[in-house]
Amino acid sequence: MEVESILSGYCRSIDGSRMVVVITADGELLEVDCDYGCCPHTPNCEIAKKVQELTKQ
Repeated sequence: MEVESILSGYCRSIDGSRMVVVITADGELLEVDCDYGCCPHTPNCEIAKKVQELTKQ
């Protein structure tokens, strides 16, 4: 079953707050509407940490 989550946090790429829609299924990431994974700020990103929490099994 797909689950849609809306996350918010500070985005360094746009230098401001951001809301990101994340779609997961059975703990697997299907879609995210930001540069998660290829963004150079991913290691220090609040939103990326929340995405990782959603995809932990």
